[in-house]
Amino acid sequence: VQLQASGGGSVQTGDSLRLSCAPSERASNARPMAWFRQAPRKEREFVAAINLSGSNAFYGDSVKGRFTASRDNNRNILYLQMSSLKPEDTAIYFCAAGATYGPMSSNQYNYNAWGQGTQVTVSS
Repeated sequence: VQLQASGGGSVQTGDSLRLSCAPSERASNARPMAWFRQAPRKEREFVAAINLSGSNAFYGDSVKGRFTASRDNNRNILYLQMSSLKPEDTAIYFCAAGATYGPMSSNQYNYNAWGQGTQVTVSS
């Protein structure tokens, strides 16, 4: 399945954005999902992961307390609500889906379906 991320843009420090991620075709919603990001000249970084039901999520240290992952399993959409944005949040944000009924993970190699990425730019 292919995923399509959207909602990125250019904002100021302290602003908020909400990213969305949806499959390009009907797909199972019984997959853990996650957000990663990659800034220029940096390694891909784990942002957030959420379990199958959406009842539990965990976050990378750099975004904890500012970002919230959620999912609408009726519509099969993953969200990332980003608040108190900082210039260091500037990156391309990717959504990813893991194996059916698999566990949440911060390891990108546990995800086998990826979106094309959406750019988030935060200026000071």
